[in-house]
Amino acid sequence: MLTAKNLERIMELENSLRAEYQVQLDAKDAEIEAAVKEKEVQIAVVAKQLEQIKELSPQVAANKRIEQLNRELTQRCENLQEEVASQKKRIKTLQKELAAERDELKTLKQYDPARMKKNLDSNKKKLAEKTTAADLLQKNLNKTKSEKSDLQRQVQELEAKLAELEPAETTEETQEAEEAAA
Repeated sequence: MLTAKNLERIMELENSLRAEYQVQLDAKDAEIEAAVKEKEVQIAVVAKQLEQIKELSPQVAANKRIEQLNRELTQRCENLQEEVASQKKRIKTLQKELAAERDELKTLKQYDPARMKKNLDSNKKKLAEKTTAADLLQKNLNKTKSEKSDLQRQVQELEAKLAELEPAETTEETQEAEEAAA
């Protein structure tokens, strides 16, 4: 019986404590329930986020791949731009060399053997023509000189005859003048 009394006391004590702390217990139960609901909401949110992560994970991998490709393409582009710049410099130097070669070729064309031989042949022909013309002129000059010397000799002879004739004429004229005066 003692235990039954103790049991009754414990039950009364429990009831009194329950009455006394029931409000707190209800509040704690409500808190627990709210915490459980909040945990369920958080679990749902976490599950939703996990789903989104699973969905975004391939996109992130694709994005990383695209970024890697973008970096590679940028690097290639820079390399190609550098190569284009070096090719432009090379082209400029080659153009300068080409201009120099063209100038040299132009000067060498001035000394073109075929053209020079042709010019030499034509110059030889002109020289031969001029030489023959000069020979003819020389012959004509010599002929003219000999004719001139012949003519001068004839003139001298005629002058000598004239000189002989003139004193005779002058003596004849003086005789005629004397006779006429007498």
